Amino acid sequence: MHRYPSIADHGLIGDLQTAALISKDGTLDWFCAPRFDSPSIFGGLLDRRNGGHFQICPEGTDYTSTQLYVPGTPILITRFLSEDGVGEVLDLMPIAGDQATERHRVLRLIRIVRGTMRFRIDCRPRFNYGRDDQTLEAHPNGSVFRTRDASITLHSVGVVKHGSDKYYQRNAEHLSQAGTLQEGDVGGVLLETAATDPPRLVSVDEAQEMVAQTRDFWRRWLDRSHYTGRWREMVERSAMTLKLMTYAPTGALIAAPTASLPERIGGQRNWDYRYTWIRDASFSVHALLGLGFVDEARQYLQWLNDRIEDAREGAAPLQVMYRVDGSPELAEEVLDHWEGYRGSGPVRIGNDAARQLQVDIFGEALNSVDLADRSGLQSSYQEWSRLTHAVNWVCEHWDQPEEGIWETRAGRQDFTYGRLMSWVALDRAIRIAERRGRPANIERWRTNRDLIYQQIMTRGFHPGRDAFVQHYACDYLDAALLAMPSVGFIAPTDPMWQSTLRAIDADLVSDSLVYRYDPTASPDGLPGEEGTFSMCTFWYVEALAEAGRIDDARLTFEKMLTYSSELGLYSEEIAPTGEQIGNFPQAFSHLSLISTAVNLDRLLNTRT
Repeated sequence: MHRYPSIADHGLIGDLQTAALISKDGTLDWFCAPRFDSPSIFGGLLDRRNGGHFQICPEGTDYTSTQLYVPGTPILITRFLSEDGVGEVLDLMPIAGDQATERHRVLRLIRIVRGTMRFRIDCRPRFNYGRDDQTLEAHPNGSVFRTRDASITLHSVGVVKHGSDKYYQRNAEHLSQAGTLQEGDVGGVLLETAATDPPRLVSVDEAQEMVAQTRDFWRRWLDRSHYTGRWREMVERSAMTLKLMTYAPTGALIAAPTASLPERIGGQRNWDYRYTWIRDASFSVHALLGLGFVDEARQYLQWLNDRIEDAREGAAPLQVMYRVDGSPELAEEVLDHWEGYRGSGPVRIGNDAARQLQVDIFGEALNSVDLADRSGLQSSYQEWSRLTHAVNWVCEHWDQPEEGIWETRAGRQDFTYGRLMSWVALDRAIRIAERRGRPANIERWRTNRDLIYQQIMTRGFHPGRDAFVQHYACDYLDAALLAMPSVGFIAPTDPMWQSTLRAIDADLVSDSLVYRYDPTASPDGLPGEEGTFSMCTFWYVEALAEAGRIDDARLTFEKMLTYSSELGLYSEEIAPTGEQIGNFPQAFSHLSLISTAVNLDRLLNTRT
């Protein structure tokens, strides 16, 4: 248990209120409850010795393992293969519903497919990031780990066979047991948080009913997708991954279910992503509507409107990110008692970037509202009134230094991307007002929109680089600007854009993978380097396609698909070694994959 598995060697399961990661060796090493952004119960992903884990794996034999999802679902199967037998562990979380609850369940079923295998169960929770003392209560059909504020109950699943080869070990820190199973045997554990009843024996039939109900829920949901294009399997897996990272009671999409997985092994770029970024969630509207998931888009837009309504008098209408319930407090702290993934400290929880000024978020928000409006999801009178307040705020504040999309910690700059998305905010607001005949100070909005356009074209374009640059005081490139033609700011055939794309090719692209910027040339306040940014690679595909380089775009996209995990999941970045790094799985990566696949399909179909 002291060896860290690769980040990509994990599967994600969830119940639409929280989620768990399970590695190829059968270890549940990340689980927070009762919400995504709650303290961890199992955190071995960030400290293998002290974080806590729940492992089910073969014992006393050499084996290889692989993982797969039950088709059309996030039900995870970890398969163990040895000379003596083949066994599987099936993991799932029954759907928790759309009302916030403290009760969450993880079903872990062991099934012997062939021969015999000896399996070991080792459960070592560490509540509240390993900071709380705990006790263990033994019961005839299971156990209860308890702290002052939380508990998990382990219910036995299947017939308990007491043979001479079985053993049990219990203390306040952990529970271990092992036994030999034969072909056809089914057993396991049902883990339950905040259970009101003592441990009980769960029948195999009841467990199989949980499997069937969970399977049917996901397949019914997936049947609503309209996508029938070339990359259906990857698109559907990405859609399910986004759904797994959506907090059902509010519709808020988290950036990732993990915290502090490093952007470079041994580096300090470790952040908590278990929150809802306005930027990420707004981009998700494009992906969801592109597949036909209207209800999810509508629910997020309501959450967005509520955040504008909740804004304090005199403050910006939106902040960068929120907790899944919409609360704005995300104070950042360091867990000094954890070493971090593969020793990559510090381990941070909370995120101080919530207090930054990032003006681009208004562009992403208004762009999603415009797309929804064109798809039939019109704003109410109250919602439009709040949106106009946000647009007027942009008119007053767009022309100032900010931290930018990449949340740099080296001081504010006049970022070109922030200006670009401020232009988008005003442009989309004007479109909605004119299309729907809504009351608005369109003259003021248009004046500011045009001022932004002229400023970007004169100050954002660097003659020496023959390219649009990261901010006005530098000559560095920024992959975020790949969005310029897709948002309609510049024609993809414009010479200024064509030269920018060539410059990005030369400076930020490494055999189809794209760095978001060069931190050695453009200091961001943190030491070290990082990998290529998966979202930027997908943006690059769209930019190539829009510029007429359709064959290059398809090849780049197909190459990017080979960098996914064996389950079709993507983290935030790809390291120079090709391994996945950063928080995992990453919503930005998956929503960008969906949008890129839909748009590339459309362009390829048009060409043929």
